[in-house]
Amino acid sequence: MIVLKKAVRIRYYIESLCVYDFKQDEIISALYDLLNSLEDETVLAKQSRFFKLLSTHKSFRHYVSKLILTDDNVFTKAAAAGECDMLDDSILDGVKSDLQKLEMIAGISADDICPAQPNEDIAEVLKAMPKWNSSGRAMLPLTENWSEHIDDLKTFHRSNGYGMFAKFVAFTWRNEEFVPISSVGSISLNDLKNYELQRQKVIDNTEAFIQNLPANNVLLYGDRGTGKSSTVHAILNEYKNQGLRMIEISKGDINDLTMIREKIADSPMKFIIFIDDLSFNSHEDSFGELKAALEGSLSGRKSNILIYATSNRRHLIKENFSDRENDVNRSDTLQEELSLSDRFGLSVTFINPDKADFLDIVKKIAADRGLQCDIERLCDSAEQWARRRGGRSPRCAKQFIDFVESCEKRGNDW
Repeated sequence: MIVLKKAVRIRYYIESLCVYDFKQDEIISALYDLLNSLEDETVLAKQSRFFKLLSTHKSFRHYVSKLILTDDNVFTKAAAAGECDMLDDSILDGVKSDLQKLEMIAGISADDICPAQPNEDIAEVLKAMPKWNSSGRAMLPLTENWSEHIDDLKTFHRSNGYGMFAKFVAFTWRNEEFVPISSVGSISLNDLKNYELQRQKVIDNTEAFIQNLPANNVLLYGDRGTGKSSTVHAILNEYKNQGLRMIEISKGDINDLTMIREKIADSPMKFIIFIDDLSFNSHEDSFGELKAALEGSLSGRKSNILIYATSNRRHLIKENFSDRENDVNRSDTLQEELSLSDRFGLSVTFINPDKADFLDIVKKIAADRGLQCDIERLCDSAEQWARRRGGRSPRCAKQFIDFVESCEKRGNDW
């Protein structure tokens, strides 16, 4: 009967969760269904389902701790903003109470289920069923006595965010929803060679943004393959532990910018909305929505949102000679086109390197990879590689070094 009381108590704990309300979570819900079926034959199917769902995770204890660290509630959102002092004491009491209950819930084992079944035949089958791991490690900062780690949780959320923004750092916009990007490239600022002046402008602007200082929307424009997009990706990796998150949208989603901004307007996180390879045809009107998002809409700019865009064009709008011939108000149209790029506030130019800079980039990447090559031969081959591919660029340099490294490791001549 003692074991039965424990199982019933765990069910009560699930029912009474307040701040961390996980009753809708699939695995917690499956456990709750299992605990509600302890005295009937459906217990077999429900324990089977609970085990199957949990089998893709390290342990139940690890799973519950991850739920805690990635929950979106009044406490985690306040902690991410550094505003827990503004919470009522009752909220913090609720957090402490829930953490105590969740630690007990996370410790339930299959051995707590089997003795609670009065039917001997069903009990025998339960004994033969596989047992889930209930003794694994919880995720830091939760170790033991979870309710004593409230201050550690405040620190965690201040650095890592809350809810889905604690699980993921980058998102795409699809079907009017944020879709997490589970794997973000590991490129760092140190991986990018030369263009120090350009990158420093973006770094300074981003740091001001994170520190709640005035910051500008940014347009990175210039030649293809010069590291515009890579700079933005590296910025995310550099500052993701300081509350920076990124939402990548396509040009076709620009008309959703107002909706996107409203969804994250009350978040304490900092968001860069990233638009890659931005340009418009002269007859497109979606640039009007972008202009309003950059500056000038009634809703105004949000202090937690900036737009970073890359383009191969300074003025963003492609035009033909026929556009000029048919436009009787050419001056007004030109001002309209220029006003879009001007509203970015900060424009950073990336141009292709000359031969000396290109070879300098090649040598720096080779040094990072630890390649032991004859420098003169490496430079001659890199220049030939660039000529065959239509020009020098940092992307071209990286592709050449990828080729050389692959050949070296396979023992092939390059």
